Amino acid sequence: MAVFSTNIASATNYYIMGRLGITEILIILLVVLLLFGGKKIPELMKGLGSGIKEFKNAAKDDQPTEKKSDEETK
Repeated sequence: MAVFSTNIASATNYYIMGRLGITEILIILLVVLLLFGGKKIPELMKGLGSGIKEFKNAAKDDQPTEKKSDEETK
């Protein structure tokens, strides 16, 4: 019976904390706008985008040597 009650509790926590509605998203965006200002946000997004791009390029470069040699011969 204890297992059943913990499953209900975890399902209830997911329902309460697992979903973001429009109101919550707008509040988060408003707080971010107030903290960083309108001029700083595009700079932050540009930095985030370049960081993701560099990460993807590094992930491509870290392929196993067998796959690299196969691609180079093609």
